[in-house]
Amino acid sequence: MSVVSIQGLALRFGERTLFEGLDLELERGELLAVLGPNGTGKTSLVRILLGLLQPTAGEVRIDGFPPRERCHRIGYVPQQRIFDRDLVLRGRDLVRLGLDGHRWGFGRLDGEGHERIERVLTQVGATGYADAPIGRLSGGERARVLIAQLMLQPADVLLLDEPTNDLDIPTLEILEESLLDYRGALVLVTHDRYMLDRVSTVILGLDGLGHAERFADFSQWEAWQKSRLSASKDAASKTTEPQLKSSAPANTPKRKLSYKEARELETIEERIAGAEKQLQAKHDSLLDPAVMSDAKRLAALSLELEADQKAIDDLYARWAQLEAKLQ
Repeated sequence: MSVVSIQGLALRFGERTLFEGLDLELERGELLAVLGPNGTGKTSLVRILLGLLQPTAGEVRIDGFPPRERCHRIGYVPQQRIFDRDLVLRGRDLVRLGLDGHRWGFGRLDGEGHERIERVLTQVGATGYADAPIGRLSGGERARVLIAQLMLQPADVLLLDEPTNDLDIPTLEILEESLLDYRGALVLVTHDRYMLDRVSTVILGLDGLGHAERFADFSQWEAWQKSRLSASKDAASKTTEPQLKSSAPANTPKRKLSYKEARELETIEERIAGAEKQLQAKHDSLLDPAVMSDAKRLAALSLELEADQKAIDDLYARWAQLEAKLQ
């Protein structure tokens, strides 16, 4: 039986469809890399696998169970990898969270548990600062401690969201070796082409327009992206040309943007990027256990996410309107 089974999965926000009809089976030892531009649904897919977001249609099974019924068998490393409350912990204690599988209130470890912790700390080169508080460690040192924690998680499925952010080359190599040694199923969201080509067994590409395709390597995904972009440009030109011809005589000059519209067009891409970054930060906040355990905060944050997503959709629609005026 597949470790991860996805059948007919679809996700829509208002009129926007991120993906639909997604079918996927993931066995032990397989690594699925999820690719796509910002806002195409990569992190949303991870949240569905975690049981934190309900899909519009379809179902997900982890070892035959819905995600929330076996959540202790799913390991997760979000983009925001260390929360503020963890900064007072020693590196060794944060690693131990992977072994214990829960937060706070540590039980007593047997000799084998201590040996496993020391072994992974040595493997990632973190023994020299394992007893220092996390808040005093550099970004690279924190990353190595987190990789050690990851290596100890007793999970059937590991979900990693952009795990290569801010990692130096030696730490990247340690992470890659750890992923190659993992015997469960892995779902990896990253833009690191080298890592993808080295460790992934299958690539899932999302375009944010409802389409999802599987690829053998990054080059296939890249070619698909270019073909999708070319097709969308051709479709846009075919739909705009007849409207211009029918709505204005041949000698009518092309419409131009006002000064205000021109300034709006110059800054709209940057505004979209900022809005998507804000949306991503709120997505990550949903995974904070303090938020997950507070129904009121969770409900309020969910409403904010819907509003932010609508604002992004409106920005994209406005961008299309301004671009059309330049045709």
